[in-house]
Amino acid sequence: MSDPREVRRQIRDGKWRRPTAGLAPGFVQTNLVILPRDLAFDFLLFSQRNPKPCPVIEVTDVGSPEPTASAPGADLRTDVPRYCVYRDGRLTQEVSDLRWVWRDDLVSFLLGCSFTFEAALLQAGVPVRHIEEKKNVPMFITSIACRPAGLFRGPLVVTLRPIPAALVARAVQITGRYPGVHGSPVHIGDPAAIGIRDLGRPDFGEAVTIRPGEVPVFWACGVTPQAVAMQARPPLMLTHAPGHMFVTDLRNEELAAS
Repeated sequence: MSDPREVRRQIRDGKWRRPTAGLAPGFVQTNLVILPRDLAFDFLLFSQRNPKPCPVIEVTDVGSPEPTASAPGADLRTDVPRYCVYRDGRLTQEVSDLRWVWRDDLVSFLLGCSFTFEAALLQAGVPVRHIEEKKNVPMFITSIACRPAGLFRGPLVVTLRPIPAALVARAVQITGRYPGVHGSPVHIGDPAAIGIRDLGRPDFGEAVTIRPGEVPVFWACGVTPQAVAMQARPPLMLTHAPGHMFVTDLRNEELAAS
């Protein structure tokens, strides 16, 4: 599917419940965090202090599920393939519709997603293994602490993409043009240096093949708020399920640095 409106319609109608990597190429995908109003400022401050994992694309009006700037007419309660419901830091449910839990005091944050720059990597001849293998991108909780803000504190989460050694510099250059969707990598090489013990056992997503001559390259990930929720334990946090993003009407190049 290449039209973001059609992608959202298919999701809303229950016809797409899988990860969204590769859908609507050329259009921005985002992570989703929904919080009660009394926690929204602290989370906005957390995002401002941690722009790599939490680059803010849009913040909705209180109580509104419509992201009017990035996808007018969309509904954040129904237009994501799968959602997570966290209560007091525990993942209590994974669901396909948030209308039953929606409240008039909720504020939604759309955060940039690295799926956005994958089209540019592919166009430049840089392989994206989880797309090749039709898997959810592997994600790992690291030993790197985010800068805290109010209630919100916890570890950085990263995505992994194995890159042929000769193409690592190109991958860094390409993704660096997209600071609004995590930008350049946060770490290249030895996973143990950032607290990752086993690349074959991601904390979220699925393991992918790492071929001889490839280097593990790690980008900040918008699943970070979910790891933070487990530690900070807000009474209620609603998010996308890892790898199941919101597809906007924004074009990738709108977020590219000149």
